[in-house]
Amino acid sequence: MNDKTGQAARDMRGKTVVITGASAGVGAAAARGLAALGATVAVVGRSPEKTNAVARAIGAEPHLADFSRLSDVRALADTLLDRYPTIDVLANNAGGQIARRTITEDGHEMTFQVNYLAPFLLTHLLLDRLATAKDARVISTSSQAHSLGRVDLDDLDSTRGYGAFRVYGTTKLENILFTRELARRTQGTGITATAFHPGAVASDFFRDNAILRRIMRSPLARAIALPPEKAAEPLLHLATLEDPQPANGAYFNLLKRREPKYRQSGDHELARHLWDHTATMLGLTTAEHLNG
Repeated sequence: MNDKTGQAARDMRGKTVVITGASAGVGAAAARGLAALGATVAVVGRSPEKTNAVARAIGAEPHLADFSRLSDVRALADTLLDRYPTIDVLANNAGGQIARRTITEDGHEMTFQVNYLAPFLLTHLLLDRLATAKDARVISTSSQAHSLGRVDLDDLDSTRGYGAFRVYGTTKLENILFTRELARRTQGTGITATAFHPGAVASDFFRDNAILRRIMRSPLARAIALPPEKAAEPLLHLATLEDPQPANGAYFNLLKRREPKYRQSGDHELARHLWDHTATMLGLTTAEHLNG
């Protein structure tokens, strides 16, 4: 069996993969693909019905978590640590886009928390377990929309004006900065980090934004959008790379390695400061946030 790059697909038997946002779309397609390669897949989703259905179809275990509640993220991490002695791949795929500024029960802007804060926290809570695996990898779903964002360290919760697509783009830029800084801070541990753009996907991703939901359901959008199975190919490719080290810290547009479009994405000092700001925001200790 070959992937779309022409390389032989890696046998994933004996590997454990955690995929968030796996109840539909890219996450569900990736869960099916990795299970077919023999991986043990932890299917993480918000919807009980959809998450259970995906897990049942591939013989996997469902795990429910709503990333708009950081308590859910912490509970999820506890469950995963209790259930899986080894975690080889963490796919931070869950995300969303909110039309109007909404504040979570944790006091953060919703899109920022779901797309960036929650996966940052989950990754950190699972880092020690990832470090016990050989060639563990953290894969984050980003977007070309990162070029529309701008990180303001003094206003991470977007209190000074809210533009839905700009905020979404900013969170995807933050995913890239997180990937690059995680790659730097985990050098020598065996953990690698990558991010990718899956393309425009025919899914219900924009279910929380009525305008974009209507646009994505239009005949034209449906004609050009990728089916989830196609959009999941970069995730499958990165999860099954024989040697992930050359791709450490990299961003992929579909299956091609690319330099991100926006200048802030290459700002290493910004990546360091964003990391430290985020760790402080989440109340992580020095040990937990890999001081370096």
